[in-house]
Amino acid sequence: MDYTMPKTVEEAIQSLADANQKGRVIAGGTDIVVDMEEGKYSVELLVDITRIPELKEIMLENGTLVIGAAVNMTDVSRSELIKEYAPSLVKAAGAVGARQIGNAATLAGNVVSAQPAADGAMALATLEPEFIIEGPDGRRVATMAEMYAGFGRSGVDSTKEILTFIRIPCLREGEASDFIRLELRKALVLPMLNASVAAKLNDGKFSWVRIAMGPVGVGPVRAAKSEEWLTGREATKENIKRASHMVLEDANPRSNPLRGSKEYRMNVLPVIVERVLLSVAAQLGLEVE
Repeated sequence: MDYTMPKTVEEAIQSLADANQKGRVIAGGTDIVVDMEEGKYSVELLVDITRIPELKEIMLENGTLVIGAAVNMTDVSRSELIKEYAPSLVKAAGAVGARQIGNAATLAGNVVSAQPAADGAMALATLEPEFIIEGPDGRRVATMAEMYAGFGRSGVDSTKEILTFIRIPCLREGEASDFIRLELRKALVLPMLNASVAAKLNDGKFSWVRIAMGPVGVGPVRAAKSEEWLTGREATKENIKRASHMVLEDANPRSNPLRGSKEYRMNVLPVIVERVLLSVAAQLGLEVE
């Protein structure tokens, strides 16, 4: 197997094209290396994008956070820019695995791996991100939902395409976000459940609210019915509790011998969603009664 470290996105795309679908993009390698060892891929060339300078940057452009595809989880968790404008993402990135994993794994890879409970992706799901993807046919922009083609199947073809940047609208005044993770033990990389919330409050009412949860479906699942019901309502404890139970209408978790049965997850999910909704309300200075 060959290994190349291009210095530009264009060189990386050309290397993938020359490999004729036998090459794959690698950044942190925390997922793909394991998958290769398990025989899931037949790879003749790995294209390492971590030497492309612009892909290692975190920038602020006209009210939008721009995170390069080679930015690792440790850098996300320590970024003052992200802490100010997308605090839930800082919290989620800091929860990903041990320090060695955080120093290698990238936020972009956390999405491309298409795992339904990936912590970084879960926090992103309520921040309305867009994903810049470049390939032999040029550039395209994808939404969060478009990044998931099925369980563990990415919307990015890493044999010819590269996710180059993640763009996130900055939270504004009156808006807040948070993330929560339920884990069996610290050594367990994947959570039993996780959820994120972003919301805007105006005069004590939810102007809008976004709730994502996992692993309860393909990728981070938005609680559409709960979001719709809560929008326009007062941020009271009663309303938050009801909305938290409504998330079950959009959740379909599976039993896992290591991370909990379906029944357990269905019982606990409303509890963690309620906690993160209350946290968002508290961040915005509201004492929920």
